This record gives sequence, structure tokens and C-alpha cells, in this order.
Amino acid sequence: MLVSCTRCNSPAAVMMTFNYTDSAVWLDDMTTASEPYGYPLCANHGDRMTPPHGWTLTDRRTTTRLFAPLSVA
Repeated sequence: MLVSCTRCNSPAAVMMTFNYTDSAVWLDDMTTASEPYGYPLCANHGDRMTPPHGWTLTDRRTTTRLFAPLSVA
């Protein structure tokens, strides 16, 4: 099942969840399990996400580097 971004209908790559009590927002990788209280976002909207003033944003996404850093001896 293809999940779309709630902002632009592009394919979703990020799941945004939040907690009002803690004033916290989390960004996680999309998984096959659906999150009933989450908002799917495309990579572009996930990268530009800013929390409300006074809230914290924790980006828990895993990143894969396209190029490994060179080791210099």
C-alpha cells in the first residue's frame, strides 16, 4: 500500500508524531506498520519540518550515506 504525504500527496518517506503534553514532535522513518496518530510526510516536507515555538523536534530517522568518507592514512 502506497502512503501519501498529507501535505502534497507525494509518496511518504517520514512519519511525524507529536505529544501535546510534552510539547514534542518526532520524525521517524516510514514503516510498513501504520501509525494511527501519525502524519505521513514526503522527504521534502519532513526535511523542512519546524516545530511550534517552545516545542522540541527529535529527528529519529536513520540516514544512509550515498558516499562513505575516505579514510586518510
